[in-house]
Amino acid sequence: MKPSKIPHVAFLIFFHFLFLNYFHFPSSHCANLGSETDKFALLAFKSKVVDDPFGALSAWNDSVDFCQWHGVTCSLRHRRVVALDLRAQNLTGTISPFIGNLTFLRLINLQQNKFYGKIPPETGRLFRLRSIRFSLNMLQGEIPANITHCSELRILDLVVNKLEGNIPSELGNLFKLVGLGLTGNNYTGSIPQSLSNLSFLQQLSLSENSLSGNIPSELGLLKQLNMFQVSANYLTGSIPIQLFNISSMDYFAVTQNKLVGEIPHYVGFTLPNIRVLLLGSNWFTGEIPPSISNASKLEKLDFFYNLMAGSIPEDLGKLKNLIRLNFARNNLGTGKGNDLRFLDSLVNCTFLEVVSLSSNSLSGVLPNSIANFSSHLIYLYMSANRISGTIPTGIGNLKNLILIAMEENLLTGSIPTSVGYLLKLQVLSLYGNKISGEIPSSLGNLIFLTEVDLQGNSIRGSIPSALGNCLQLQKLDLSDNNLSGTIPREVIGLSSFVLLDLSRNHLSGPIPLEVGRLKGIQQLDLSENKLSGEIPTSLASCVGLEYLNFSDNSFQGPIHSGFSSLKGLQDLDLSRNKFSGKIPMFLNTFRFLRKLNLSFNKLEGEVPSEGVFKNARAVSIIGNNKLCGGIPELHLHSCRSRGSRKLWQHSTFKIVISAVLLPCLLSTCFIVFVFYQRRKRRRRSKALVNSSIEDKYLKISYAELLKATEGFSSANLIGIGGYGYVYKGILGTEETNVAVKVLDLQQRGASKSFIAECEALRSIRHRNLVKIITSCSSIDTRGNEFKALVYEFMPNGSLENWLNQKEDEQNQRPKLNLMQRLSIAIDVANVLEYLHHHCHTSIVHCDLKPSNVLLDNEMVAHVGDFGLSRLLHDNSPDQTSTSRVKGSIGYVAPEYGALGEVSTHGDEYSFGILMLEMFTGKRPTDDMFEEGLSLHKYAKMGLPDQVAEIIDPAILEEALEIQAGIVKELQPNLRAKFHEIQVSILRVGILCSEELPRDRMKIQDAIMELQEAQKMIQAIKL
Repeated sequence: MKPSKIPHVAFLIFFHFLFLNYFHFPSSHCANLGSETDKFALLAFKSKVVDDPFGALSAWNDSVDFCQWHGVTCSLRHRRVVALDLRAQNLTGTISPFIGNLTFLRLINLQQNKFYGKIPPETGRLFRLRSIRFSLNMLQGEIPANITHCSELRILDLVVNKLEGNIPSELGNLFKLVGLGLTGNNYTGSIPQSLSNLSFLQQLSLSENSLSGNIPSELGLLKQLNMFQVSANYLTGSIPIQLFNISSMDYFAVTQNKLVGEIPHYVGFTLPNIRVLLLGSNWFTGEIPPSISNASKLEKLDFFYNLMAGSIPEDLGKLKNLIRLNFARNNLGTGKGNDLRFLDSLVNCTFLEVVSLSSNSLSGVLPNSIANFSSHLIYLYMSANRISGTIPTGIGNLKNLILIAMEENLLTGSIPTSVGYLLKLQVLSLYGNKISGEIPSSLGNLIFLTEVDLQGNSIRGSIPSALGNCLQLQKLDLSDNNLSGTIPREVIGLSSFVLLDLSRNHLSGPIPLEVGRLKGIQQLDLSENKLSGEIPTSLASCVGLEYLNFSDNSFQGPIHSGFSSLKGLQDLDLSRNKFSGKIPMFLNTFRFLRKLNLSFNKLEGEVPSEGVFKNARAVSIIGNNKLCGGIPELHLHSCRSRGSRKLWQHSTFKIVISAVLLPCLLSTCFIVFVFYQRRKRRRRSKALVNSSIEDKYLKISYAELLKATEGFSSANLIGIGGYGYVYKGILGTEETNVAVKVLDLQQRGASKSFIAECEALRSIRHRNLVKIITSCSSIDTRGNEFKALVYEFMPNGSLENWLNQKEDEQNQRPKLNLMQRLSIAIDVANVLEYLHHHCHTSIVHCDLKPSNVLLDNEMVAHVGDFGLSRLLHDNSPDQTSTSRVKGSIGYVAPEYGALGEVSTHGDEYSFGILMLEMFTGKRPTDDMFEEGLSLHKYAKMGLPDQVAEIIDPAILEEALEIQAGIVKELQPNLRAKFHEIQVSILRVGILCSEELPRDRMKIQDAIMELQEAQKMIQAIKL
């Protein structure tokens, strides 16, 4: 996936400016006679235009002199065409090669149309040409090599097309070029060093391509350069220091690359004219240069998403023209509690519109000075830091604020009433603090408010009904507070809601009837309150609902028919209430429903067996003692009619039935036994000639598995997977411990999963693969198809259970030490290397994650669950298969979702995420990973200097205990070694989980790196 787009406005303005300065063509009234060559060339150009919605070329005919045609300018002396300007006419077609016959042409402007196809090579004939402006079209192919014949060319603007290939090095021969714009195309390769020959170049715009390699240091020779823009590429290395010495530089943008290194401390002195400095989304380290405050013309300063650390210069207020300040997502902060002193100086930045400091380590008390910030301030981002204190009352002075984001800090006190004076406010996000007091009713003044998130604080009192005035409010999250009272009808009746979460409070009373106005709501959560009464029938109008949670309240009455209209529900939780009556049959018709929790109510009667009820993992009904029926996996007694139960209770009836049925039963058993033995012999005979994988292993009967697992008892259930259940069992007279994977054949794809796993395991052998013992393909006691696989039992369970133990879990396992984690990682990597490169047909696992890595008695890792695996019938190193694969969220490679192409690179990605989870202790699906932050990016932010901030604390504790008598800190030499090991390990995880497949570390290289780390650990006797 390419990096996200950035605005093209800057360089378009620059090129327009150049056009006005370099070219001026006065209107001319041409004589009747003119060059027939030019006229025919223009008519040929018109013939290639297939759509002219504005009629720009409608007058291009013999009724009008061609020099007076729209967009055409002729010279007075020679009556030859010197300019063709058809910008923004929405023309569609190709550019005619006859354009090359307009040999007096000095300017051609086809900007902002829909021209496609290639740029004609005949353009190279136009030796007088000074300006080519083809931006904002759909041109394809490469730049013609002979365009260098246009030796008078000053401007070459090809921005936003579909051009491809390498940037021609021959462009370096256009010595008079002043502006070169290639942004927004599909160029690959490196930036040509030859561009340094363009000594008059002022604007260079190469952003939004797929350029790679280093930025040539020779570009520092372009002393007239005032715009340098290479953002949104794949550039590596550091920024050549020569570029920071071009004093004419006005606009400098290198965002969204993979650049490294530190920004020179003197940059504020050597770039005195810099107005825009954009360095975000790279890997820059070091501190923000203090000299930056001397770049007095700065308007936009962006270091977003790097690895910058240390303090923020305290005199940024010297930047009087500053409009945007973005230092978010770095490691800024000193930990001394005084990191916010620089905010005082920002009151001098009277044009400031954006302040973004989120996701750093800034600590200290929020100063009152923010209330004196520029009245132009629109966005204030300060979330995910260690900011304490209270929100200043004077914040109401910032009349133009649209967004306040101060979530995930240590703020206390109450929300100032003055927030209600911010009449333009749209987003108020303060969740995850320690804010107390009540919600000010003045928030009802904010008619443009779209999002309010106050969850996870200590706010008390009632929900102000004045919030009902916020008619554009789409998200209101007040969960996990101490709110009490009833739900105001004015609030729950806001039809604009998409999400309403009032869970985990002390709200009481019934749900107001006005809930029926929420026709567009998708998520409604009122769980864990003290609400009561029956669910209003008006809820039936909430047809957009996808997630509905009313659990842990005191609701009563039946689950009424009004729910039947909520057909878009995906998750429904009504557990822990007092609902009574039967489970409505319409629930089994909800085709999107994936999770249903009705547990601990007073429901009775038969449980449906269709729809979501076919999957025991998706349904919870425990705590309803009068339920019956359903699928066998729910382990409910069968439903019997009242009359039949009474008849059975008569002893005479029992005697008669016994006398009649017993002989019949014995005869039937004998016949079945004989039939079974014959059928078994036939199957064994067939097995000798059938080489399919289902018959490779010695088969086992359903009855034997039933006995081994004690009737598939829930007490023996040790795991639940995507396509079935795993039970512990004791098999045969030798009482061998086994793991029995029973396929849930009602699940779509389960049978294919069984076949895929068998096919994958047919001919592979490796010490780190889970060993398959036997399989079963039979019929169960109810006459249904039954399939199971029997594996060697792994007594230490899955890696998932070791990495993610719950705090309240009994029988806590000890934390894995560093050597154990590293050995497990190497074991898994060895499996992948074997599957990808040493099998007769390469195998891609497709679902590598901690729950599929099992540990034996010696803590040796074994990879299992090949239900999603794919065989690649090709010997190329980057083998792919177009089979669509699901995988597991967080571990599946990004390209699988976009293209569905399975390759060995996908397993490399999953391995990288697995590595990062093992060594950071963070799941890839952790709630902290949102708004673009991922486990991969989180780990990358920690390298190389902040590893201690991201590594699993259990590993750090282990390090602290290495030497006897050292409790608080490691000795310096040992600390350095330990840091080197951590960086080495995390680097493997990061490189394996790169977004683009081509950028990922090969599994063979990963093994070598991890083995080296293992040797280092052994050397220092960890």
